[in-house]
Amino acid sequence: MKLSELKVGQKARVLSINIKGALKRRLMDMGVLDGEPIIVEKVAPLGDPIDIVVKNYHLSLRKSEAEEIEVEVIE
Repeated sequence: MKLSELKVGQKARVLSINIKGALKRRLMDMGVLDGEPIIVEKVAPLGDPIDIVVKNYHLSLRKSEAEEIEVEVIE
């Protein structure tokens, strides 16, 4: 499942980041790592950006970035 497909309030674990280059490094530096739990906090009315909580802080991602992050839902 892609991060962009999660609903508000859902919790998931990062499986992989399918982005290359500097953006992948920036995301990893901000705590978006394989196995890291994240929660979708808010989604803008038109679906872009997506606000997630990772390592106890908020991070806003573009929808195009969130589509490149594979996650598994945690119950």
